[in-house]
Amino acid sequence: MSTRKNSGTTTTPARHQRATSSGSASERRDHLVKLAAEIFARKGFQATTVREIAREAGILSGSLYHHFDSKETIVDEVLSTFLDDLIARYRTAVDSSADARAVLSEMVRIGFGTLEPHRAAITVMQNDWNYLRQFERFNYLVKAEDEVEQIWVSQIRAGQAAGLFRPDVDPKLTYRMIRDTMWVAVRWFRPGGRLNTHTLAEHYITVLFDGLATGERSTQHG
Repeated sequence: MSTRKNSGTTTTPARHQRATSSGSASERRDHLVKLAAEIFARKGFQATTVREIAREAGILSGSLYHHFDSKETIVDEVLSTFLDDLIARYRTAVDSSADARAVLSEMVRIGFGTLEPHRAAITVMQNDWNYLRQFERFNYLVKAEDEVEQIWVSQIRAGQAAGLFRPDVDPKLTYRMIRDTMWVAVRWFRPGGRLNTHTLAEHYITVLFDGLATGERSTQHG
């Protein structure tokens, strides 16, 4: 799935604008995207300049423009790559024909699994979402968010209809609580630490479906 195709914008990703026959040039470009993504995540997109990206890359600003026409093009690639990957994985989980609980479990694993490979993109989306969404070229951010919500909400409702999930919870609110739990984790999760993303996901699945309290379920505070 390409979020770009659904964005309603005619902007074409820079990776499609400039095809290259040189593997080393392509690798250099990928390196620059990753380096810029880390700076965006650390300083914020608005506060980052092309000069800073070039300086950290050890090149002149003019050399950076051989690969990208603007820093917007770079962050565009960072975010669209993340969203394309995430939604494609969610769609695969839904297409597995498993029951709703199994699908939701897999989507939780997918979500937490993005914390390492897409850490910078998730951070940028959290910090710069409101700024970026005001520009037409980033219309796909809202469209992608809506599609992700629809995927989750549909599965929660399917589970309720099948008697797998309790019927007295609001599907949209439940999704948003799950979403925020996953994405906020990027602020404290540290790769290589005590927890890996698999352990984190499995723990969350346990709490999500089995709860924290023991004994009979109650909505009363005790």
